[in-house]
Amino acid sequence: MAYDSFNILTSTAVPLPIENVDTDQIIPARFLKATERKGFGDNLFRDWRYNQDDSPKSEFVLNNTIYSGKILIGGHNFGSGSSREHAAWAIYDYGFRCVVSSFFADIFRNNCLNIGVLPVQVSAEFLAQIFKSINHDPETTLTVDLHNQKITLGAAEASESFEINKYKKANMLNGYDDIDYLNNIKADIQDFARNTPL
Repeated sequence: MAYDSFNILTSTAVPLPIENVDTDQIIPARFLKATERKGFGDNLFRDWRYNQDDSPKSEFVLNNTIYSGKILIGGHNFGSGSSREHAAWAIYDYGFRCVVSSFFADIFRNNCLNIGVLPVQVSAEFLAQIFKSINHDPETTLTVDLHNQKITLGAAEASESFEINKYKKANMLNGYDDIDYLNNIKADIQDFARNTPL
């Protein structure tokens, strides 16, 4: 399933300064019955967003209208716990296209990259600066430049470079998942098969 290509994203951000956010908190296990990627955003951080009677918890950041945007700022060790890809699906379906943290669990990072959510790992110092800026002004923007692998806070207030796997970077720039990538090089694969002795 293809997704929107990612090149440069400039957006306000939603701050979630909580460490060790695991995948069961991102999308509780009771919502994993669906096999398609749609609808999971409704239950993103379900137990943190809603009371048992389904009324929203006013203190949770996703229910606070002063924060919005396509970038989620998480605490250290974001996406730990089980390997469920539904956690990445829920983040994408909610509308986030980038998650920023000072550390990601490896499986969660890869699940995000597979579906078009860019995990940007920054230093602990830069993460603290991002949180401070957003708390001071919720209209603060971040610019994430995938091509140059650079994230900039505000009007060039500060910036850092980030790492990404070369193959995953190319796929995100083109909006490809793994199947799209193979289809894109189908002619090369067929040519190789024709010219390779059995």
